Amino acid sequence: MDTNRNHLRIPLLFFLTCLLCMQSCTRKAEVLETSRLAEAYEQFREPGLTERRFGYATIAPLIESRSSLFENQILGKSVEGRPIHALTYGAGTRPVLLWSQMHGDESTATMALFDLFNFLEGSETDGFTDIRQAIRNELRIRFIPMVNPDGAERFQRRNALHIDLNRDAIRQSSPEAIILKTARDEFEPEFGFNLHDQNSYYNVSGTTNPATISVLAPAYNEAREVNPGREKAMKVIAGMRRVLQEEVPDHLGKYNDTFEPRAFGDNFQKWGTSTILIESGAFPNDPEKQYVRKLNFMIVLNALYEIATGTYDAFAMDDYLNIPDNSSRLMDLLIRNVSVTTAGHSYSTDIGLRRAARYTAERRYYRGTVSDWGDLSIYHGYEELDATGLTAIPGKVWEEEKPLEELSREEAIGLLRDGYLGVKTSTENTGKLHQLPLLVFSGDAPPNLEPSLENAPNFFLVKDQKYRYAIVNGYLIDLQNSEVDPFWQMIN
Repeated sequence: MDTNRNHLRIPLLFFLTCLLCMQSCTRKAEVLETSRLAEAYEQFREPGLTERRFGYATIAPLIESRSSLFENQILGKSVEGRPIHALTYGAGTRPVLLWSQMHGDESTATMALFDLFNFLEGSETDGFTDIRQAIRNELRIRFIPMVNPDGAERFQRRNALHIDLNRDAIRQSSPEAIILKTARDEFEPEFGFNLHDQNSYYNVSGTTNPATISVLAPAYNEAREVNPGREKAMKVIAGMRRVLQEEVPDHLGKYNDTFEPRAFGDNFQKWGTSTILIESGAFPNDPEKQYVRKLNFMIVLNALYEIATGTYDAFAMDDYLNIPDNSSRLMDLLIRNVSVTTAGHSYSTDIGLRRAARYTAERRYYRGTVSDWGDLSIYHGYEELDATGLTAIPGKVWEEEKPLEELSREEAIGLLRDGYLGVKTSTENTGKLHQLPLLVFSGDAPPNLEPSLENAPNFFLVKDQKYRYAIVNGYLIDLQNSEVDPFWQMIN
């Protein structure tokens, strides 16, 4: 009888062991719910970063305040002597390298990395221990949050030597490029995350949606072949696609995969690191890219978890290949079907306007341009106006000098309604930033206010000889609206 019980006990123990193993494997294979990733962002968002423009001095104390879970190493210094840090986390055996802001004005992912650092330092009672443990136990992660601190200081793309670091992977002319290449060679990452920003005019092909996030598994040769390393990157991106489709449907695009022999991402792929490019684009009414920052946090955390658990391998290459391509067919303001007279010839046209952000030491302002003119039926606008029945005409100039500090916003709107777009002011106001929806100038040379592809976007739209809209610095102002929206953008 005892012998029979022993025989029964062995299969039972075997069954229980298999059941526990199956449960463990099931837990391991679970995907992260998008709502959980969003909750993690809200809980661990770094409050010290709220605007896109910041320099090394802003992130230095955030780096120094990291807990002992992170190893802080200075890899070297920039042209102007600013430290380039690497923060290393995790006790696993699979190396993963993430680097951000190799272009100094591309800071969205940098903000998200500091959110991620806060998450990885979380407590055992915050509800995210399972995610954190999987990452910590399986991965060895090295973060380089700011590759180009000199560019970040000026909020410009290139470094202090005027070199585009992402075109310096081979020649290694800059100290920052040497530092990044050395970091790769010494760490030998299995996966690499190349974190960038793209301009706001990319849209998801076939839609009017901005490509809020664009992704790419870069090619490693001219033929754009897919080897096992590139295929792994594609599968990781497919997991990121799942999250984005649930959080912000149809705002994901695939970046062009033409091989760029000078770029770091392409060469990382060539050197054997499965490389994922993330390009942070635009989202409506998000000028500081805080929502795009959230998306970065969510997809990077999801990707690290899926690499740690191996769940990325459940995706197919087609899940990546079916991501729509990027297109570049967005305007800030698109005016359709407006009547224009040029050189005595009257015709109907579309006018596409774009506005580029500019920075002084203290403020951000925008510079509008006429981006395109003609048949723009394949383009879309963040803001659109069907101007059928409206005619574009130049504005008038108020020649009597007005002190800028004495000109109220209400007076400025009144001048617009009377057809005045330019106002003469004293020379000491030349070049000053202001918040009035007018062009100010000094001297005897008034601005050219003729609607034209060559001129700045400052003109009126009229109907039946009544001023219906003003276009000022590329912004549309409805003059028949009794409460014109606050004109908060800075005009130079």
